[in-house]
Amino acid sequence: MSSPEQWTHPEPGAGPAATAAEPTPEQVIAGLRATTEGGADLTQLLTPEGERVASARFDPYVTDIDAEALRNLYRDMVLVRRADRESNAMQRQGQLGIWVPLLGQEAAQIGSGRALRPSDMAFPSYREHGVAWTRGVDFRELIGIFRCSDHGGWDFQHHGFHPYTIVIGNQVLNATGYAMGQKFEGKVGDDNGEATIVYFGDGATSQGDVHEGFVWSAVYDAPVVFFCQNNQWAISEPTERQSRLPLYQRARGYGFPGIRVDGNDVLACLAVTRWALDECRHGNGPVLIEAFTYRMDAHTTTDDPTRYRLSDELEEWKLKDPIERVRAHLARGGGADQEFFDKIDAEADSFAAELRDFVFNMPDPPPERIFENVYAEPSPVLEAQRREYLSYLEGFAGSEH
Repeated sequence: MSSPEQWTHPEPGAGPAATAAEPTPEQVIAGLRATTEGGADLTQLLTPEGERVASARFDPYVTDIDAEALRNLYRDMVLVRRADRESNAMQRQGQLGIWVPLLGQEAAQIGSGRALRPSDMAFPSYREHGVAWTRGVDFRELIGIFRCSDHGGWDFQHHGFHPYTIVIGNQVLNATGYAMGQKFEGKVGDDNGEATIVYFGDGATSQGDVHEGFVWSAVYDAPVVFFCQNNQWAISEPTERQSRLPLYQRARGYGFPGIRVDGNDVLACLAVTRWALDECRHGNGPVLIEAFTYRMDAHTTTDDPTRYRLSDELEEWKLKDPIERVRAHLARGGGADQEFFDKIDAEADSFAAELRDFVFNMPDPPPERIFENVYAEPSPVLEAQRREYLSYLEGFAGSEH
């Protein structure tokens, strides 16, 4: 039987461990606070004010990040945010069926995505537009999903970026199986090893698929990084209603390390993910990263966050903006001037305009396309359905409706 001490100490120094099977009220409060505040274990390399924080453990993983590399990370985040905002607006104008905003989570996605090598594989949920960008997926291919014109047209093997997964948590099982394959094929064990990363939100940690992925990956030492973007809200449910402990501490129960990183700090996300991937490459098994961030917009464009959270909370997190802290750091240290920032803003506007033009002029796919690429080989049943459907549509030929 496990000790109550394992789950009644949410943070170091939170107080004495419970001696009974039930924690004290003080320990429950401490645990709830730890799920919604960074806590002492938060790994951070850039403060919200843009000041560099030294880390003996993680600085070695970002020695190559000079001013130019940081400018590139800044550019990544600005362009992805601009595309996100444009896509959000296009959905409101009826050009997209739905949109899943990433506003506020750019650092977690860009930092972790840039940590990957070409030989690695990433498994997203449905919000990882920033990770897709780092893997070379064209936004025009990505947006077809939300235009309802295709299921994702990119070559996932070429990009090392799996198709989006809509079923909550299911991608964790897919990623675990893929990582087990990497292990069985001997693709881990040294500096040249491969690794897998899988993205999911705090809400997905309540799903059985995630639990099963944790179990299997631990048993087989699968080289998979579980990257949880804890944006504080599983649609309308806050994290403290899902877990008494900080999410990264759940890894202990499965026998592999967990770490909490400031998800609004692109440098820390890059360093921690590089470390975690390195652990996996060398055959040291899975790692859980909890990127502590915040969803600045709605869960999707069908959601109204004003119904379940206060504006004061949003205003507090605006001060922790992931883009502004990099901008402040570059400006303070002389790594970039106003001309650079203006240039990136202009590039972002041009990028958004091109995306808008593409969406507004995107042709509707032919109706038979929904039957393509369903199976690797032709299926008699599917072919019969195709003929029946096209015959049904022909019945409307010449009709005004």
